[in-house]
Amino acid sequence: MVASDTLLKALQTCLDPNTRKDFVSARAIKNLDISADGDVSFDVELGYPAKSQIPALRRALIGAAKTVPGVQNVSVNLQSVIGTHAVQRGVALLPNVKNVIAVASGKGGVGKSTTAANLALALAAEGARVGLLDADIYGPSQALMMGIEGRPQSEDGDTMEPLENYGVQVMSIGFLVDADEAMIWRGPMAVQALEQLLRKTNWKNLDYLIIDMPPGTGDIHLTLSQKVPVTGAVVVTTPQDIALLDARKGVKMFEKVGVPILGVVENMAVHVCSKCGNAEHIFGSGGGQKMAADYDLAYLGALPLDINIRLQADSGRPSVVFDPDGEVAGLYKSLARQVAVAVADMDKDYSAKFSAIAIKRA
Repeated sequence: MVASDTLLKALQTCLDPNTRKDFVSARAIKNLDISADGDVSFDVELGYPAKSQIPALRRALIGAAKTVPGVQNVSVNLQSVIGTHAVQRGVALLPNVKNVIAVASGKGGVGKSTTAANLALALAAEGARVGLLDADIYGPSQALMMGIEGRPQSEDGDTMEPLENYGVQVMSIGFLVDADEAMIWRGPMAVQALEQLLRKTNWKNLDYLIIDMPPGTGDIHLTLSQKVPVTGAVVVTTPQDIALLDARKGVKMFEKVGVPILGVVENMAVHVCSKCGNAEHIFGSGGGQKMAADYDLAYLGALPLDINIRLQADSGRPSVVFDPDGEVAGLYKSLARQVAVAVADMDKDYSAKFSAIAIKRA
């Protein structure tokens, strides 16, 4: 008979490539069963979506188990179990949304919206249920980037159904106004519109809601930070000093309102000439990485200044869906994986497990 402690010791040699922890110490192995004939079965629960990696992880775990003498057949069931994680103190969770991730930049024009769209698509490609909220009331772009046309439908006259493409649920003010209509609204009106888009949308059992925030640190940012349950934020910048100056302000804003920063993305880090192959750091070099180090934040990686990224987004087919096996899509998928792992490592929210206390008169 194979001893369970011997088997677990063998499985402990198998590391999760994303967390760098072994599955035993991480308490990811569940329902271990060992028969008298040496057949072994167990479940592995991952706290992040990993559809593309499950076959390789299964092979590694089976290989580790079979190093134990007496082990015959091995059955491993891997599944992603994405939990709900803690948010700012005193802010209630959104119905049907487990985690809210804000994608922000202090400055416009650094590729934040493109990053948000590809982040959402990469998480969906890995098997997560994902929503994308375009919070840029004055300059919405996600309708174009996600290749969606039409108006949201309402079944009850009060709430709206999100539109969907590529497996991502999307809501934007761009669905409700004409493409060339200017939103000439003061701050309070824009904030009210955003809250309605967020809370009047019937999101359907989302693991992650990605919020594409407007540039700056104004009214909308303050409302999101104080009233919306944000699990964490991703800060997008370019390497140039002027973008980094504003990105640092964004970092400070999230710190003041108690929103954890999941990491920094350095966009447009290098341009490689399509004719001669020469690499040029048009906007400087390493600025985002240095900023991440200065604030002790995770550096999620660098993305190139590539005309194809722009063309694909403008065509309504961002890189992750246009060329899912390409180099750029791989960079976005790596970014998404790091974000999901960082969220999985955060404290969980258990408020849903406790019923409300009712006080009755005797």
